[in-house]
Amino acid sequence: MRISNNSIITAVKGYLVGAANVVPGVSGGTFALITGIYQQLIDSLNAILSIKTWKLFFTGRFKEFWKEIDGGFLLAFAIGVVISIFSLAKLITYTLAHYPVETWALFFGLILASAWYMLADLRPLSWKDAVTGLIGVALGVVVCTLSPTETPDNAWFLMLCGAIAISSMILPGISGSLVLVLLGKYNYVMEAVSNLDIPVLLIFSVGIVVGILAFSKFLHWLLAKWERPTMMVLLGFVLGSLVKVWPWSNGEAIRASQELAEGAAYNPHIVQAVIWCLVGIGAVVLIEYFAAKNNKTNN
Repeated sequence: MRISNNSIITAVKGYLVGAANVVPGVSGGTFALITGIYQQLIDSLNAILSIKTWKLFFTGRFKEFWKEIDGGFLLAFAIGVVISIFSLAKLITYTLAHYPVETWALFFGLILASAWYMLADLRPLSWKDAVTGLIGVALGVVVCTLSPTETPDNAWFLMLCGAIAISSMILPGISGSLVLVLLGKYNYVMEAVSNLDIPVLLIFSVGIVVGILAFSKFLHWLLAKWERPTMMVLLGFVLGSLVKVWPWSNGEAIRASQELAEGAAYNPHIVQAVIWCLVGIGAVVLIEYFAAKNNKTNN
């Protein structure tokens, strides 16, 4: 079987999108925009959700079905995403266990900078924007402060997490991994990927499929009808979620990391946290720079 250069390039782009989806605060949708495949990806997903497309499949017109959903592109993209997630999960799991302050500081910087660019895209702001944004901030703070650190590991909740996360992943500027953090399942899912916990991964995958089928069309309808209010609420929610990602918010994880360091004296790692926060901010600045450059080239 001959693999085309286009398939390899698409797989690499899928790897970048997958990498973005693993890190809270970095949007896979933004990476899809940067790499120039966002519209093609959305068109393919919409084709999969079309009844007309599935009529081709169930009437035995498989070649037409494959062409309609852009199957070669989707397959190469999916391979890249899967390789990315499985290759990075162990690294993330390790850093969260051994360097929780530095890791969450990196995530904090990523989310803070991402929110700034979301705000820049929405300027100038009206008083209505301010109100809807504040509603989003309040919602984010309430969800983060009232949601327990430990959430149920039941199948229904894992499927719900998968459905919500995949829905946010297709929106530029919104991080699906951040959603998992807010739902208290980021570490759990990363450990499942790292340890190849097949039952957990299968249940989570079912939620992803359900999310694509149930929420994708709704999200597109919502953005088409009320794009600005929706984005302002989402922006506010992202800002409110920073209370959950504060590097020193999980004292238990910090104590556990000290034990892994063979009982080393407590160290707040303030300097390291500042450095890694700046690294996160810098990463988003670079991403946005290349996104803007890519848009100028395409125009």
